[in-house]
Amino acid sequence: MTKTAKTKQLLKILIGAAWLDGVIEVEERQYLRRLAAGYELENDLELQTLLSELKSVEAPQCYAWVNEYLGDYPSEQEYSELLEALSGLLYSDGDIQTQEAQLLASLQESDPGHGHPKSSLDKFLGKVQRLYLRAVQKAG
Repeated sequence: MTKTAKTKQLLKILIGAAWLDGVIEVEERQYLRRLAAGYELENDLELQTLLSELKSVEAPQCYAWVNEYLGDYPSEQEYSELLEALSGLLYSDGDIQTQEAQLLASLQESDPGHGHPKSSLDKFLGKVQRLYLRAVQKAG
């Protein structure tokens, strides 16, 4: 998969994740549009359709996109990029819903470190905490 295709897939996952709680919050919408513009994908027709919010993305589709993005053997970089982008999106509105937390928890199972589950979870939570603290510091 090309870098552009991988980035587009990442944005699709984020759009799907924003729909997990049934509604895209204003902050999530802004975050998604900023990312699309930052990656110069704001004119991609498929992403424009998804960002228009005319049709919601169901959870199974979001999880399918995650599986496609990570594949059977995700690299540490792919995993980290997905985790960082998802954390940024999910914390953008200051409230993580149950469905969103479940997605983050399921990602823990895909950790390419394949360490002991507790150590993988600790590593995952540490990354989320650092991202959250950075976001709070920037906002303050």
